[in-house]
Amino acid sequence: MLGIRFVKVAPTTYVMVFRGGKIVREGVGLSFFYFGPFSEIVQVPIASTDVPFVFNEASSDFQEVTIQGQLTYRIDDPKTVASLLDFSVKPNGQYRSDDPEKLRDRLTHVAQILTRSFTQHRTLGELLASSDELVKYVSSGLQGSDAVKQLGLSVLSFSVLSIKGTPEMTKALQAEAREQLLRKADEAIFERRNQAVDLERRIKENELNTEIAVEQKRRAVRETKMAAEIAVEEQRSALVDKKVENERKEAAARGDALRATLGPLKDVDWRTLVAASSGASNPRSLIAMAFRDLADGAHKIGTLNITPDLLSQLLDQPKSNSERE
Repeated sequence: MLGIRFVKVAPTTYVMVFRGGKIVREGVGLSFFYFGPFSEIVQVPIASTDVPFVFNEASSDFQEVTIQGQLTYRIDDPKTVASLLDFSVKPNGQYRSDDPEKLRDRLTHVAQILTRSFTQHRTLGELLASSDELVKYVSSGLQGSDAVKQLGLSVLSFSVLSIKGTPEMTKALQAEAREQLLRKADEAIFERRNQAVDLERRIKENELNTEIAVEQKRRAVRETKMAAEIAVEEQRSALVDKKVENERKEAAARGDALRATLGPLKDVDWRTLVAASSGASNPRSLIAMAFRDLADGAHKIGTLNITPDLLSQLLDQPKSNSERE
């Protein structure tokens, strides 16, 4: 009625009322009446805004790469943005131009330029594994970008959801990676086998060393026993030598005693010894001695007569004392 209108904005919207080219009212989340024919309403959203993006770039090895992510920003200086872009609204609350959308495009272009600068210095294989580095690089570039500062914006976050190459190159890289993994697996198997062989060799060496040590111990035991037996035999030999020497000394002593006993008799006539041993009164002994003398001088005897009485006397056995009685 009569051009008077009412407006009420959200707490995340900065509103400004222009009249005659000057700001007559401004603030966040205001609600007021205004006279439409002479007033212009500008609404700048100051809430954080998410901007999804998909960048198609080329790597340093001239391979296509698709980078998908999301950019989050916030308007810190609504007046600066309103002075550069048209944020005025119609009575029904719709923007009069598409400048609010251009703000998102400008910020996305800055992010794409930084992303392109990053991808052009890396191969496709490096890009697929460098999402964190890309985030750090682009975030740092957006924070220090003059274009962002001039728009009165602040970038809250920059995230990369995926980095992909073409299906053919992806398969090729996967095949290469698969071959590398298989090569590493083969090397691991080879290394494990080498370790098993080395371990078996060490076990064999330990067993041989143990056998050698056991044989050395056995040899030491045998040598000790042999040394003990040699010592016993040496002692036994010494004992035998001692016994032989003692027996020799005893025999020499007995010989000396016998020689000392028989020495005085060696010059005595045997007849005297016989007579002394058998007795001088034994007629048989006397006759035997006579016959012995006759035998010694048989060559001198011409004729020898022996009477029967003499022979009978020699042949007769002497009677015992009991028979004589």
